[in-house]
Amino acid sequence: MSRISTFYLLAYNSFQTVGWTLSLIKILYNVLVTASINGTYASAGNLICFLQCAAFLEVIHGAIGIVPSGVLLPLMQWGGRTHFVLAIVRKLDELQELPSVFITFLAWSMGEVIRYSHYAFSCLGNCPSWMTYLRYTAFIVLYPLGVGPGESCSCSLSIPLVQTLPAYVQATTCKTL
Repeated sequence: MSRISTFYLLAYNSFQTVGWTLSLIKILYNVLVTASINGTYASAGNLICFLQCAAFLEVIHGAIGIVPSGVLLPLMQWGGRTHFVLAIVRKLDELQELPSVFITFLAWSMGEVIRYSHYAFSCLGNCPSWMTYLRYTAFIVLYPLGVGPGESCSCSLSIPLVQTLPAYVQATTCKTL
């Protein structure tokens, strides 16, 4: 890999590490200040939406061959997460205060801080063994936590809300005419 690619990947992974660390800090600060998990989306939602959209670059990285991941798997992960955060949670205010959103955002933030830190250290050619261990063991807990009681629960709870949207949209449209 060229020096330019390595420098770019170091910058990208460092940027994501800092961003996800900031989102984790915002989530934990909100919990400490309010003594509640309510407000997780309000405290970190916009930042998480931005970071998740920026992660599309990982699809491009695979497509142009600067990382060995390929295109399909990063695209599937990016598409699923982006759909979850932008099309479901961001659009349905009722979901934003749910414990499942807190669980998802906490698991994502912790996992991404570890993952992007590992990638950044790897770009430097100096990844500590404990970081590699943490990268592949924390995933065992964080991934099912984020998907199960996090994303899946939020998506299930969104179904009744989405089913009522056509009636709501129709009623508000008729009132304005």
